[in-house]
Amino acid sequence: MIDSSLLSSFRAKRVLITGGLGFIGSNLARALVEAGSEVVLVDSLVPEYGGNLANVEGLEGAVRINISDVRDEHSFRHLIRDQDILFNLAGQTSHLDSMVDPFTDLEINCRSQLSILEACRHHNPEVVVVFASTRQIYGRPQFLPVDEGHPIAPVDVNGIHKAAGEWYHLLYSQAYGIRVSVLRLTNTYGPRMRVKDDRQTFLGSWLKAVLSDEPLTIFGDGRQQRDFTYVDDAVQALLLVAARSDAWGQVFNLGGERPVSLLELAQVLVRVRGGGNYQLVDFPRDRKAIDIGDYYADYSKIRDGLGWQPEVPLEEGLARSLSFYGEHGEHYWNADI
Repeated sequence: MIDSSLLSSFRAKRVLITGGLGFIGSNLARALVEAGSEVVLVDSLVPEYGGNLANVEGLEGAVRINISDVRDEHSFRHLIRDQDILFNLAGQTSHLDSMVDPFTDLEINCRSQLSILEACRHHNPEVVVVFASTRQIYGRPQFLPVDEGHPIAPVDVNGIHKAAGEWYHLLYSQAYGIRVSVLRLTNTYGPRMRVKDDRQTFLGSWLKAVLSDEPLTIFGDGRQQRDFTYVDDAVQALLLVAARSDAWGQVFNLGGERPVSLLELAQVLVRVRGGGNYQLVDFPRDRKAIDIGDYYADYSKIRDGLGWQPEVPLEEGLARSLSFYGEHGEHYWNADI
């Protein structure tokens, strides 16, 4: 449940969401519609990237949808005009894909980010911009929990390009006064995520597997630790940094209530589902080369500065997710996108 007093800050605001038909974007759109915002969703619906028209089922007439690619700088110049807030969530998220096809990752996560910012600078310099970054830019942690001061040392092409996209946003904040906030997300999960494969996150494919009575696949010994953020908590953070002027120009980690090993996560998911099984397998060579080992975030900066903290416990978030896909899975298992 999103805080009602926070939602009131967005009443009658004109909001543009890139990646708006994707997982986080569509959940954010629902909160903004509830708040009374005028919402425009931009999405390319490229099959590999997670956009799905089923994600906005029930919002027909409440949002405006523009099917276009953020790489099209000409259309974006038009779209950004007169917007109050831009939630810049579009991106290529697959680490493996970035290693196989680094130039497409460069276009989406790097060059297009620069063209978006140029459109803001020239056509709407007063817009508030929230950029969705990722914990992947830290690479293999040198210490835990990882705070915002941790060295930036990506282990894959995706992480390098996401870091560059983040730095472009911060540079435009410093040099041109664009009101930018950056959130470094970590393992966000919940309803409307891509679950047909693990391009978005392995947990999505686990949700599909356990509901399909297939074994969960854990690479390695399962001791790797991670933290997880339920999507409603991520949406709360996105809204918070957009609404608070003291967040502009800042970078914030998000995180979960507690770190959990992948083996424990599998056990919790099976228990919440009421059945299922898992298997440990050797790390594939291509995945092992870019695996970061243990990771969990120190989110004290956003907690102490803005009052955000994760509210949805892991077990509850998994139960909500299983319930959603148990009812709507056919729109996600075999979707063409």
